[in-house]
Parts: sequence; structure tokens; C-alpha cells
Amino acid sequence: MPSNFLKPLSLPRFLALRSFLSVFKFMHVHYIFSMSMCWSYCVFFFLKKNVVLVQTIYIKTFGCSHNQSDSEYMAGQLSSFGYSLSDSPEEADLWLINTCTVKSPSQSAMDTLISKGKSAKKPLVVAGCVPQGSRNVKELEGVSIVGVQQIDRVVEVVEETLKGHEVRLLNRKTLPALDLPKVRKNKFVEILPINVGCLGACTYCKTKHARGHLGSYTVDSLAGRVKTVIDDGVKEIWLSSEDTGAYGRDIGVNLPILLNAIVAELPSDGSTMLRIGMTNPPFILEHLKEIAEVLRHPCVYSFLHVPVQSGSDAILTAMNREYTVNEFRTVVDTLTELVPGMQIATDIICGFPGETDKDFSQTVNLIKAYKFAQVHISQFYPRPGTPAARMKKVPSNIVKQRSRELTSVFEAFTPYNGMEGRVERIWITDIATDGIHLVGHTKAYVQVLIVAQESMLGTSAIVKITSVGRWSVFGEVIETLNQINQKSKSVEKMLSEEKCSPCSDPCDSCACSGESEPCACGPESCGGHSTLEQSDVLHNEALREDQNRRNLIGWLLRKRKNQAQKMVENGIASGSQKKQERAKGAPEEWGIVDRALLGGLIVSVFTTVALLIHLGFKTMSSK
Repeated sequence: MPSNFLKPLSLPRFLALRSFLSVFKFMHVHYIFSMSMCWSYCVFFFLKKNVVLVQTIYIKTFGCSHNQSDSEYMAGQLSSFGYSLSDSPEEADLWLINTCTVKSPSQSAMDTLISKGKSAKKPLVVAGCVPQGSRNVKELEGVSIVGVQQIDRVVEVVEETLKGHEVRLLNRKTLPALDLPKVRKNKFVEILPINVGCLGACTYCKTKHARGHLGSYTVDSLAGRVKTVIDDGVKEIWLSSEDTGAYGRDIGVNLPILLNAIVAELPSDGSTMLRIGMTNPPFILEHLKEIAEVLRHPCVYSFLHVPVQSGSDAILTAMNREYTVNEFRTVVDTLTELVPGMQIATDIICGFPGETDKDFSQTVNLIKAYKFAQVHISQFYPRPGTPAARMKKVPSNIVKQRSRELTSVFEAFTPYNGMEGRVERIWITDIATDGIHLVGHTKAYVQVLIVAQESMLGTSAIVKITSVGRWSVFGEVIETLNQINQKSKSVEKMLSEEKCSPCSDPCDSCACSGESEPCACGPESCGGHSTLEQSDVLHNEALREDQNRRNLIGWLLRKRKNQAQKMVENGIASGSQKKQERAKGAPEEWGIVDRALLGGLIVSVFTTVALLIHLGFKTMSSK
């Protein structure tokens, strides 16, 4: 220790030292505050620019129920990895568009949406049948693509696309697993794909180009999935595929075997119902009695969608449909005879190449003979690459006229007359687009609208039909049935006194929610304009909850997955490192927090410099 350390200080030196210590003490506190502000801003800036906890995905789905199921699986995976789902395209960081190639209007709508996304500088991922079947179309340039059998890798594609990479995953020989995470648009309805592709070769069908040859899931995997979704609270299971009747022919089983296995998993109280998907006539002719037995089961809707497409054998031959009109009649007549209250929906294509006035007249007569409550009528749309696109076309004005004429014939039917006063059991699974009514279906899949609380969603009830409309009927709740107890004896007595009611499901012009049914070999998805496929539909609570999931754990999970799974397929296009606008360093709008933190940092720096200058002047003046 220096010998002069303890010598008394002169008054000027003492005052200078005291001032320095006071300033140093203040500076010490201010330094801590400044550094805290600085580090806070750095952490916030890092999280905002790198962790991206607020990334949201907008998903738009076109087409059939199979496409809807694919979108739900992709939404489930993205949500599980920390992404938020949004109904607002403007607020989303990336758009995922699941496309349909069945007819021209659907693809045109896709083209319009892609153009809007590019104009808005949104990263785009396009999925579904269009990129799978027509990967070289101009609209798909510069966007990422995920194929119909690659939906289990959608997280990888989205992550790379957000980094500015262009990814294309299309080729695969195995089916996606059924137990992937899923976010259902309707939490009470499970759309269960039982197979992909088909065995047919319809001359107008583009879907075969995308979905390919028949590939069926095993009976055990499907039955296991049914058990799982019932435990999740699902009340309605839709079997979906490009052709339900062809199920299992590639793996040595058939549709009746699958249906019996699924029915065995359904609750005995009838709280969960099964709806069999679209099936073409050729593949159910040999199983009509077995299928009828399943359709009579209390937990299976007595409803089937069987497309006929034309009432003329000559046109069916040109379509390569592989059945005759009489065989279609056999299907309808047999099921109607064996299943009480059985109702069948069908499809018609107006103006197929070569269709004469006589051919069209035969179609009209077929529809008049059966008075189907549900007919999906479409004009012929030539799809590029199909044999029908090269056939001589019927003039467009004639096609439109025939479509209008057949529509007038169909709309003249009154399928629900006579239902007033009947007592029916219904299963309630949706909200009508008017926001007032709940939507239920009878055993024969008649759509019933009731005024009730949303708490009744997912329940079964006994209703009295009070009035009928063209597309649906209206009912009044008599009794609500829980999931365990069967209906009371008094209600059983009321039901036993009633005859089986006619069935229908509303066409796309209905104001209420309907279903989306795959018409793989048809010109449109059945119920393709139903509310379950529109972005403005009321979504279920599960989806809304998943939309709010923005957590660091999700980010860490998806980062870990990215490190564990490398792109082994030629997924990332070399030389296509097209950075998005923000990845190019384009300035982003600063938020309030950014400005506040930066302002605090600047004030801290200036204050520190001012204090140092002040200290210097005081020290110099004291000498």
C-alpha cells in the first residue's frame, strides 16, 4: 500500500472524488438499466427475426371430401409443430392451397388464388390433384409443391418455403399413415380415406392421373382408426375414396369385409354413425346383398351415392364407365327393396361428346323414373390429357340448354312431401350457414334443421318434423338422447308407429350445411359447394384453439425434426433459391415494441455520453 494513501485529502480533491463517486454510483445503476434494455431488444429482435413464433398458415381446400381429409391432416401436422392456422389470407405468413382437377372451374379458382398470393408476395405451397397430375402447368412456376401421397411431409415443405426455397415432393409408393395429427373442420365428423386411386379408366377423368391406381389401407388400420376417433368424440364417420366399391381388390379383401369390421367398432348406443362414400356401379353389383345388410344396421346411414353419369348406354360406352343403364337400375332397385327408407344420390354429365338429343332424352327419363332427391348435374368440361378432350364436342349452347332443362326437371320433385308430423331420430353435427339452425340427419340422411343451443352439437335427439322444404326439412326437438342411454320406451313407441322416411341431402343450392362427397370419376365433387368446403364456414372449437398455438416448444420440435430429417428425395430444386421479399432484406414495418426498445437504447447511450462529458468538465474545473 502506498505510504501517502492515508494522507489527508485537500478540500478540492475531496469534493472532486465525492462528485466522481456520486456520478459513478448513478452511472452504475444507469449502466445496468441500459444493458438490460439493450439485451431485451436483442432478444426480442432475435425471436422476431429467427424463431418466428407468430408464423401463421392459411389453408384453402378445393374439391372432394378426400381433399378435405388431406387438408385436415396437413393442418394437424402444422399445428403440432407450432404453426398457427388462420382463416384470413392477409394475416397469414404462407398460403397452402389444396387443389382439385376434376373440372375446369375448380382449377381456374386455384389459378386466381395463386395469382393473388404471388401479387401479395406470399410464400405459396400447392398440394392436391392439380400439381400431382399436371406438374408443369404455368401457374405452378415458382411455388412449392407437395403431392397427394406426400402430405405427411408438409411441415418440411412449409419450413423450406418460408426460408425462400422452392420444394417439389411428388413421387412416392407408400400411403400416408392414418394416425397423423389432424385438425378437423368439424370436430364431430371424421373423413376417413379407405383407399386412393381407382380401377377405372373413364375417358373424361383427370383424377386418375393424380391419384393413380388403386391403393387400399388394411382393414385393421382402418378399424383401429375408427376406434381412435370415436374415443376423440367423433359422432359421424365418412368413408371417403375415389371409388369405395373397389376397396380392397388390390390387397385381397373387399368392401363388405371392411364395413363389417368398422361396424363392429361403433358404439352400441348409436351415438356414432357411419356414412358409406361414393361407389361406382361395377364394383358393388356382386356385393349388393352384403352391402344392403350393412346399410340396415342402426349405426349406418341408409344412404349411398352411386353416379350414373348418363341414361344412355352409348354415352356410357364412350365414357368407358364399364356398366349399363340396366345394371345401374339393378343397384338402385335392389338396395331400395332390401333397405327400408333407402335413398340414393347420383351424378349426371350433360353434353358429353357425341351426346345426341335421344341420348339426353334417355337421361331425363331415367331421372324422372326414380325421382332422385339428390342429383348433381354438371356440364361436360374437357380436361387436358384425357381421351374425352380429343373427342368432338357438343356445341356449348346446347350443353347449357340441356343442363338447364335437366335442372328444371330435378327441381320440380318434392321428395319430402308427407314427412310433416313424423317423429325421427337425428344426429346433430353442424351449424347452418344462417347461424340460427343446427343441422342433423335422419337414419336415411334427410337433412333436418332445428332451432337449438350449440351445446346440442354432437348429440342425438328425437324430433318431430314440423315443415318441409325443397332441400331439407324442419324439426322440433322432443327429447335429447345422451351417449349412453337409449331412447325411452315412449319414444320407441312413437318411432315404431312411423314409417321410414324418404331421404335426401341438400344440393349445393341449399342454404344449410351439407356434405362433401368424392366423385372421382364425375365432373364435380358431390355437394362440392357445401358449406364444409367454404372458407367462411363456422369452424369448430378445436380449430380455433389450434389457431392460437404459438409456443417455443413447437418451434424447438420442428427445428429438431428439420435436423433429423434431411431432404432425401429430389425435393429442394437446385438453383431455385428464390428468396421471398422479406428474406431479401426488404425493410419491415417497425412495431411499437421495436420503436420503444430502440428509443430506450438511444436515450441510454446519449445519457451515458452526457454523464461522461459532464464528469470530465467537473474534474478539469476542480484542478
